[in-house]
Amino acid sequence: MSAALRYANLALLILFPLAWFAPLLRAGIALPLFGLSEISVISGLQELWRTDVFLALLVTFFALFAPYLKTIALALIHFGLMRRRVLPIVQVLGKLAMADIFLIALYIVVAKGIALTRIEVAWGLYLFTACILASMVIGRLSERRPP
Repeated sequence: MSAALRYANLALLILFPLAWFAPLLRAGIALPLFGLSEISVISGLQELWRTDVFLALLVTFFALFAPYLKTIALALIHFGLMRRRVLPIVQVLGKLAMADIFLIALYIVVAKGIALTRIEVAWGLYLFTACILASMVIGRLSERRPP
């Protein structure tokens, strides 16, 4: 079980950056001649940096830094390079990362309520959500594992 947790956690180090660049949504005007633009975590952050720097800093922390720092910290714990006492702090990072999924879901609901708007969920949203949930499960199983 310990080796499986280690490898699953290390896989997240590759899957998270892939999820950041993968299309989360396709959005556009709901008219036949207009195409849909693909939106990823990174493209959304780029646009946010142009309009609201403070919100961009918050979302950057929730979407990029929190899940990746948690994954790195869990890897250090799994390989005995960090003490297990920091595990509760690491779990807080995972909860902050899950807040980002809630924000994306909220944006989808709000955007679908606007007339002439078309939103389609893309595969990147499922990948990003799966990465966050896998990270939470790995963290939880790491807590249960004896030192």
